[in-house]
Amino acid sequence: MKRILAGLATALLVCAQPAAAQSILRDAETESLLADMARPIAVAAGLDPKNFTVVLLNDPSVNAFVAGGQAVYVHSGLIDEADNINEVQGVVAHEIGHIIGGHVALAGRGAAPATGISILSLLLGVAAVAAGAGEAGAGILAAGQQAALGNYLAFSRTQETSADAAGARYLGAAGVSGQGMLSFFKKLQNMEYRLAIPQESSYNRTHPLTGERISALTADLQAQPGWAKPVDAGLQERFLRVQAKLRGYVNDSKETLRRYPPSDHSIAAHYARAYAYHLTGYPEQAQQEAEALVKAKPHDPYFLELEGQILLESGKPQQALAPLREATERTNNQPLIAATFGHALIATEDTAHLAEAEQVLRQAVGRDRENPFAWTQLATIYERKGDQPRVALAMAERASLIGEWQMALASARAAVAGLPEGTPERLRAQDIQMIAQNEADERKRRRRLTDR
Repeated sequence: MKRILAGLATALLVCAQPAAAQSILRDAETESLLADMARPIAVAAGLDPKNFTVVLLNDPSVNAFVAGGQAVYVHSGLIDEADNINEVQGVVAHEIGHIIGGHVALAGRGAAPATGISILSLLLGVAAVAAGAGEAGAGILAAGQQAALGNYLAFSRTQETSADAAGARYLGAAGVSGQGMLSFFKKLQNMEYRLAIPQESSYNRTHPLTGERISALTADLQAQPGWAKPVDAGLQERFLRVQAKLRGYVNDSKETLRRYPPSDHSIAAHYARAYAYHLTGYPEQAQQEAEALVKAKPHDPYFLELEGQILLESGKPQQALAPLREATERTNNQPLIAATFGHALIATEDTAHLAEAEQVLRQAVGRDRENPFAWTQLATIYERKGDQPRVALAMAERASLIGEWQMALASARAAVAGLPEGTPERLRAQDIQMIAQNEADERKRRRRLTDR
């Protein structure tokens, strides 16, 4: 039994990585785009957009998955590979199909698998393994595992087919063209061909053959009223901006500069080069690219945010205040941008800015508590004010968000001891203390089981 479970666990790890194991990329402009492009599809599926989110992970593989709840996790590699926003919408529609189908809960208790479109999962098949990884193939094909693995794979293929069909329905109901869904599947199929993955049978794969999926979906998608609808021009313009800044941020700078040479004066090219130069230590070139963006659109909040960020991180916090203040105001105090503005106010080391910084940061965490950076900045302000109980509470918030449970527990205890009875802040500190204590106890329990 242990060997069967080990084999299944190995298979699941190929096609799924928990979000906690990867770094989440947070950016105000990107999150706004992902929310706007997914909203009509989520509504068509019966989800409340307030409870649904698309999360971007820093991972170069072409992948998207769900892992419980109402969140779709998209890898940066998928955004990089996509030709247009409609392809991303097709992937998200498929993943929403997994959410509505309850596939994560059904897929396996204890293993906590995630499901999704993944080029990695295409390598699971026995034929593919046998073609290039003999030892792994031998392990998967061990006699005691083969039947159990076969059952899991068949179940997984059924789920994938169901999610494909559901995603297609949601696209149709939302009036979003299904061309992107098909074109992305064709992109995956081309990857299979390049990797020489056998196409004869889907028997030993988590997903049906991509060609089978394309054949099954084409007629239904083409029959939808929105099939011939062009890609939304506004969303596509925003997508190209987000794609460029993402490439500048996560890809190798030399690759980015080859893709977006200085002769390219498009908005996307300036964006990509600004990030590439900034992250590789060329502040003057980065600032020039940011200035070109602001010159093109003087009041674009995201261009102003970038300009302010470059100035701030180049050691010029005072100069960063004006663009960051305007960016914050023009986005109605968007929490991520406001947190950067608050940081700039603190970085000036001018005590006259502390009151404004505190106000800005308290508003930021009030609207988005899941921002460790903002909590760190608030802790800095409280430290300068000599308010140790609130320093402890802010650090407890930060530690709980990043999974540092011992630090969260110690900080929460200190906050509880110092904050007035009955206040919302003390109650919050008690909540964190309880959660952190439970996490600490659970870890001890797991260690005892491991040591047996």
